[in-house]
Amino acid sequence: MGLIKRIPTYFQITFYEDRNFQGRSYDCMSDCPDMSSYLSRCQSCRVESGCFMVYDRPNYMGSQWFMRRGEYSDYQRMMGMNDIRSCRMIPMHRGSYRMRIYERENFGGQMHEMMDDCDDIMGRYRMNNCMSCNVMDGHWLMYEQPQYRGRMMYMRPGEYRNFNQMSMGSMGMRFMSMRRINESCY
Repeated sequence: MGLIKRIPTYFQITFYEDRNFQGRSYDCMSDCPDMSSYLSRCQSCRVESGCFMVYDRPNYMGSQWFMRRGEYSDYQRMMGMNDIRSCRMIPMHRGSYRMRIYERENFGGQMHEMMDDCDDIMGRYRMNNCMSCNVMDGHWLMYEQPQYRGRMMYMRPGEYRNFNQMSMGSMGMRFMSMRRINESCY
């Protein structure tokens, strides 16, 4: 008899003002655009269940990191992140995954439809740039380097016409690998 993975029925992340889960704390079970009303700073967290994106600026802007169940005792040492100012809960998606990636802004140039992870768009599609996309199904992480490395950006269903115009700390970023946020992440 195999093990059955238990999918969480709720999502929770607890933020702490100081490293090693010290100082005041704030329990979060949904999106939080500005944590300054709860904590003066945030230096560590515990993800009790679910997955979250955390951002170093309010309103889901700036650099972002993917957090899954686990303990993160010191952001600066672990990820080079100084502080968390906002977070977004990533809802569980069951079903198919589908995204179209485009070589140029406004859905121009070469286009490829993806339904699976891609560790290197240059190697697979001979595409040296990905400047826009349309996420039709599922939630995805896009990375600036092949093999799911470097800075990342969370993409939920929607049209993203120009990555250079997005205010997410991604100016000048080009995405070279993409991964689905699926049940194995929870």
